[in-house]
Amino acid sequence: MDGIHDMGGSRDFPAVLTERDEAVFHAEWEARAFVLSNAYTGAGCANVDQFRHAIERLDPAAYIGDGYFGRWLGSIELMIAEANDQVIPGRYSDLSAARKIDAVPRFGVGDTVRTKNHNPPGHTRLPGYVRNRTGRVELLHGGWVYPDTHAHHEGENPEHVYSVRFDGDELWGADAEPGTSVTVDLFESYLEPT
Repeated sequence: MDGIHDMGGSRDFPAVLTERDEAVFHAEWEARAFVLSNAYTGAGCANVDQFRHAIERLDPAAYIGDGYFGRWLGSIELMIAEANDQVIPGRYSDLSAARKIDAVPRFGVGDTVRTKNHNPPGHTRLPGYVRNRTGRVELLHGGWVYPDTHAHHEGENPEHVYSVRFDGDELWGADAEPGTSVTVDLFESYLEPT
């Protein structure tokens, strides 16, 4: 799903500014939104992939204007509205997404891989700026719940996850800062051999 949430690595956006010694919360309501979001998912009312997908579906103006914890609050509000008062605590009790997989990983450290042009209508953890790009596997992370199906009640379907390094010029061409690279953790079904 492409949307305003997937602007990382995109051109024409201003740099992210950071504050030295920045406070975790800038206002009391942010701390409350944090606690509410963690209570909702921690009680098993939704899984982390449903939470992320709800954030992706926020109105673009709200996504930009409401800030980080405003998005968290908006996500919980959206999930509660969609649940139509049918929220069942305890439904998602396993908070760890790591899973044992018997299948052998398809790729190994040092393999050159290409990302697919994977753009499903729902949730995906494949950023738009690395689609159809070639990189090198740097690390294997074992099996993890596949978010593309988990966010939509279609099962955990665990897959191997790989850290893949992309050179900056592969992602941004001649405009890339020399020597720049980005490493992204990607699920096996996002990748194909070159």
